[in-house]
Amino acid sequence: MSEAIIELVDLTKKYGEKTAVNQLNLSINKGEIFGLLGPNGAGKSTTILMMIGLSEPTSGTVKVCGFNSTRQPMMVKKRVGYLPDDVGFYDDLSARENLIYTARLNRVSAAEAAVRADSLLERVGLSHAKRQKAGTFSRGMRQRLGLADVLIKQPEIIILDEPTLGIDPEGVREFLDLIRTLSRDEGLTVLLSSHHLHQVQQICDRVGLFVQGRLIAEGTVESLSRELFAGEPLLIEVEADALTDDMVEAVRGIEHVLRVEREERRLRLGCAQDVSPQVARTLVEQGAALTGLTKKQYGLDEIYHRYFEGSDSNDREGSKLAGLKAKAARQGT
Repeated sequence: MSEAIIELVDLTKKYGEKTAVNQLNLSINKGEIFGLLGPNGAGKSTTILMMIGLSEPTSGTVKVCGFNSTRQPMMVKKRVGYLPDDVGFYDDLSARENLIYTARLNRVSAAEAAVRADSLLERVGLSHAKRQKAGTFSRGMRQRLGLADVLIKQPEIIILDEPTLGIDPEGVREFLDLIRTLSRDEGLTVLLSSHHLHQVQQICDRVGLFVQGRLIAEGTVESLSRELFAGEPLLIEVEADALTDDMVEAVRGIEHVLRVEREERRLRLGCAQDVSPQVARTLVEQGAALTGLTKKQYGLDEIYHRYFEGSDSNDREGSKLAGLKAKAARQGT
């Protein structure tokens, strides 16, 4: 059985009449990469601040590495590295000097601090710039230096709050690869807060979906897909020229096709099983010029759309979504 390293029980944070986090229950296992996913203002950053003892909950408890974050914040801070979305450094100090300074603040000896700084700068790909002043660093370089900075005290958990904002696509890919490698090689627990769906799906073992201060669902992408798209596990996308309404109705009549959405020359089919040969044959026989057909499992894009944008739709999943949200409300999660 996996060991929980972060435990939140009925965690609530209110600012006057506004409830930022509402009765949150969540357990994160040692060594996993967990993604907090939701729109801006959903309560992700507030939850993180309570985890690391920088904000007190209105009610409920937070335990990190076995310590209560409210009552024992210093014990938590020793074991957790936190990378905010905007990292601050002493701009007139070099990258190496900044890391050594952080290490000394954490009571690491001068000799060991120098060894760790050099090792981490190599690990994050900044050894070539270790004597360069931090004030001259690009956004991507600062984030890499920030990651080295949170690792210098050898934490058990690292928390990353929107860590890829403002980084170019190649820099994002390299940064996420580095996170994945660190978790795998060193057994680090990683909590990643983001609203970038593709990035979360790339590296996270499990995800939690936040909306209006509540965690309305959590699990692997596969388990969330099975729950939310029960009976409709496969998505087939078709592109064809000369599509007509009669052709769409013919596709709708194919066995195991549960849902058909049309957008100009493209069809999206929710299916109970793979019927792509039947779909292709039907369209060609009806006179359509088939230009593309792909099939895929539902991912975070579709899951996110159903939870956060599809709540008012009248399709067959509307009642399922309402049921899941009602279940979450009853459980206070």
